[in-house]
Amino acid sequence: MNSALILIDIQNDYFPGGRMELTGADEAGKAAGRLLADFRRHGLPVVHVQHVSTREGAGFFLPGTEGVHFHHSVAPLEGETVIQKGFPNSFRSTELENVLKKDGIKQLVICGMMSHMCVSATVRAAFDLGYQCLVAHDACATRSLVFDGREIGADHVHAVSMAAMGGLFARVMRVDEVIERVFR
Repeated sequence: MNSALILIDIQNDYFPGGRMELTGADEAGKAAGRLLADFRRHGLPVVHVQHVSTREGAGFFLPGTEGVHFHHSVAPLEGETVIQKGFPNSFRSTELENVLKKDGIKQLVICGMMSHMCVSATVRAAFDLGYQCLVAHDACATRSLVFDGREIGADHVHAVSMAAMGGLFARVMRVDEVIERVFR
């Protein structure tokens, strides 16, 4: 099956010292880097999705800042596709679907940040568009949230996000399992 790797928002602002540091960003970045290396080694398409915040009052991913740049663990090589977006769903108001159709892609391997926001929104949109999705859960990261006056830890936010995507919208697995499924 024609597969492409979609790396969502693995940008400096989500890493230590950034404006919106996520729990587990370094580990997720390393895991995403392993996936990226295998896709490159096998000559399969890679799409780097970059969130650029242009809305009034945005606090991170601001144009012209170091935080908006891709993290070194997954920096694009010359010739790799980069899609800029302004919404959580990587398909909304972007060329992502056209890029995938042009290459005849049917299966997406998805990872990135934040699990509960942009990863989830993109996976659900991809499902609606007819793509088979594999999500590498250990190559994703998120943060704690507050609901109804209670703090929900990042590990729980991540687990619930993956559980909600799993089954209907995507197959959720570890990077090693994704590599085994796609390349062997």
